[in-house]
Amino acid sequence: MLRICVVLIICLHMCCASSDCTSHDDPVSQDEAEKATKLKLGSIALLLVAGGVGVSLPLIGKRIPALQPENDIFFMVKAFAAGVILCTGFVHILPDAFERLSSPCLEDTTAGKFPFAGFVAMLSAMGTLMIDTFATGYYKRQHFSNNHGSKQVNVVVDEEEHAGHVHIHTHASHGHTHGSTELIRRRIVSQVLEIGIVVHSVIIGISLGASQSIDTIKPLMAALSFHQFFEGLGLGGCISLADMKSKSTVLMATFFSVTAPLGIGIGLGMSSGLGYRKESKEAIMVEGMLNAASAGILIYMSLVDLLATDFMNPRLQSNLWLHLAAYLSLVLGAGSMSLLAIWA
Repeated sequence: MLRICVVLIICLHMCCASSDCTSHDDPVSQDEAEKATKLKLGSIALLLVAGGVGVSLPLIGKRIPALQPENDIFFMVKAFAAGVILCTGFVHILPDAFERLSSPCLEDTTAGKFPFAGFVAMLSAMGTLMIDTFATGYYKRQHFSNNHGSKQVNVVVDEEEHAGHVHIHTHASHGHTHGSTELIRRRIVSQVLEIGIVVHSVIIGISLGASQSIDTIKPLMAALSFHQFFEGLGLGGCISLADMKSKSTVLMATFFSVTAPLGIGIGLGMSSGLGYRKESKEAIMVEGMLNAASAGILIYMSLVDLLATDFMNPRLQSNLWLHLAAYLSLVLGAGSMSLLAIWA
């Protein structure tokens, strides 16, 4: 994930001092620039707290008996989180990617003649599928290879005298393998999901940090605070399911919390002294491509690894009221995040 941040910084640094689509930036007075800088510094603290609280609530809630996996409310919480992530991909990120890559500034480039936003999102979803399946298959084969020898010996020794014992032992091993595979899959899901969310968080942070308009920064501060809070809820729910070590959990939660403030800092530095031009051709293409890739990751993960898995669960399908409650939570999560699209 640190490498991803480095790549993002390098890509956006390439946009510094590059060709502008506009003739010049609107002049900003010294007083307005100072006020804008103070607001940006305040937004760093605000987004840090909002993201930290959002990602921490599901992790803390894991210790509450009502939110344990064996309880029905757990399905509702997961559906709400999946709705937030799905809406983030479809409503917040993908439209931004289409808008950036459909800019009139790119009409004379390859990006202006080909629907790169949808293409990159599709490739990103396919890449996520490949990582998801190959990683799960790899760990599954590792587990089978480590346990196959001992299980085979037990079967040969006890086959004649303890046929019943062989059946019970094999069944237990299969159950253990299934549980281990499911846990590995959840960990892969949480890590890949964080990559998609982190990329988006850095981009929106840079957008806020590079802005010089007070009228733009003020509503963005409020909207992005809720944005980070709900994204944190979705990611925190997935991290809590992965059942990682405390150190890994804290690292993932902290990394998400600091990415948007880090993006604001990068945008602030670029706009102040590095000659960053948000409307340059290079900036438009880099932001558009990264947004499209993030959208593909989040849409795939929410639909395939979160919603499909839960809504096809026999426990959910055998209980009509739980099924409806989970669907209502999904709509509520997606609806809450959709409302934020009015402002950010």
